[in-house]
Amino acid sequence: MANDHVAIDGPVASGKTTISQLLAADTGRLYLDTGAMYRSVALLALKNGVDLDNEASLVAMLAQHTIAIINDPGLASGYRVLIDARDVGERLFDPDIAAAVSTVAAFPAVRSELVERQRAIAAQGRVVMAGRDIGTVVLPDARHKFFLTASVDERARRRQAEFRERGLEVEFADVRAQIAERDRLDSTRAASPLVAAPDARVIDSTALQPGEVVARMRAVMDGAPA
Repeated sequence: MANDHVAIDGPVASGKTTISQLLAADTGRLYLDTGAMYRSVALLALKNGVDLDNEASLVAMLAQHTIAIINDPGLASGYRVLIDARDVGERLFDPDIAAAVSTVAAFPAVRSELVERQRAIAAQGRVVMAGRDIGTVVLPDARHKFFLTASVDERARRRQAEFRERGLEVEFADVRAQIAERDRLDSTRAASPLVAAPDARVIDSTALQPGEVVARMRAVMDGAPA
């Protein structure tokens, strides 16, 4: 029988974080944003001057650090990311990290290491896990699979609003271009490209509020055979 996990995949700024948080709280599951783990690798590489294009150096670096994700409903993100037991705050969401994360996430060895860490978390109990290869690679036996998407313009508006809330002014055209490039990199990489699992339910959130998306997911989950 498939594990009673929920796998939510989708491109950048498609609403995965917000939706996953709400669904996890609604169904009593642990929430895990795997993207935060890849952002942590990018942050470590930038901080330590490690070449973003050197797979071996990135893997060696990763072996020297711990990355933990702790649920915290009091934060807008819903979780804290601890690198070597230190809270990295919202640094993971800065533009330089967003620009670097697809590069480090494209390496098979980096992905292999983080996938093992993600599966270890899921082995501890039911999860709502969000990312780009959850239903296809990390948790292929997840009982419930969703692929969340939205138009590029809508996703750019959401990401620009997030930047603005944090006091960062980034031009819409720049945000949109970054998202389009991230889509290209994520969908064309050789290792675990971004793609909807064959058995995933695709939901376009462009014109939907978070609560409406969660309601649709719950309807699918409640109607699924045991």
